[in-house]
Amino acid sequence: MASESDEYDLDSGPDPATFAAERPENPDPENPVYAIGVGPGNTEYLTPRGRRAIEEADVVVGFTTVVEFVEEFADDDTELLTCGYKDEADALEAFGERVADGAAGTAVLMGDPNHSGYQFVGKVQQAVDTDVRVIPGISSLQMAASRARTPMEDTEFVTLHKSGDISDGLQRLRDNVGERNLLVLPRPYDTMPGDIAADLIDSGADESLEAVVLEKLTHDDEAMHVQTLGDLAEHAGGDGAEDTPYSDLSILAVRVD
Repeated sequence: MASESDEYDLDSGPDPATFAAERPENPDPENPVYAIGVGPGNTEYLTPRGRRAIEEADVVVGFTTVVEFVEEFADDDTELLTCGYKDEADALEAFGERVADGAAGTAVLMGDPNHSGYQFVGKVQQAVDTDVRVIPGISSLQMAASRARTPMEDTEFVTLHKSGDISDGLQRLRDNVGERNLLVLPRPYDTMPGDIAADLIDSGADESLEAVVLEKLTHDDEAMHVQTLGDLAEHAGGDGAEDTPYSDLSILAVRVD
C-alpha cells in the first residue's frame, strides 16, 4: 500500500483501471514495459522476478515512497522518475518518452498491482506505446489474511484505496458482513477503519463482530489491534491523519462468528 494520499481528479476521463483491464495481456510481447509489485514494505518480500525487472531497467517510474524503497536494486545509471499524485502525469509523460526512445522501462507499485494498483497500471499503459506486463508481488492483503486467519476462499475482499466513487465497494461490504470474512483496504483518510465499521453498523451489522486492524505489515513497527466492530466504530469521522488512531498503511479484517 502506498502512503501517498493526495487527491486527484478522475472527472476528465474514464477510470484508468478500466483501461488496464480492457483485455488480457499479449502472451508474446516484444520489449514490454513491466509494472511490478514490490511487496508490502520489506525488501525480503520483493520477488526475484520483480527485482530483476528493476535491475535491468534503464528508467524506473513510481511514487516517491515506492521508488525510494527499491532504488538500491537499480543500476547506478538507471533514471529514477518519482512523483506524487499531483505530478504523476509529468513523470509518466517523461517515462513514456524514454521508452519511446528505446529505454527498458519498469513501473513500481507497492504490494501487488492486482490489489488496488490498476489505476496506476492503466496510466502506465496509456503513457507508453508498447505492451505492459504485470509482475505480481506479495501484498499486504496476503499478509493480512495470514495474520487475521481469514482464508481467501471464505473472504470478501474490497479495496477502497482508490480515487473516485467507492459506493459499490461499500455496498459489497454491507451485503457480506456477518456472512463472509471481510478484508478491506481503507482509503486515507476519509474512509478509514472506524468509518467503515460505522457504515457497516448503520447497515445492520452486529456490533459484536470481531474487527482486526493490521498496521504496517512486515515493517519493524507492525501492529495488530483486535476489538469489536462497535468499539472500532467509535473512531469514525474526520478526513485527516489526526482524526484516526490508525496509519494510512492499514488493513481492516472483519471476521465471521
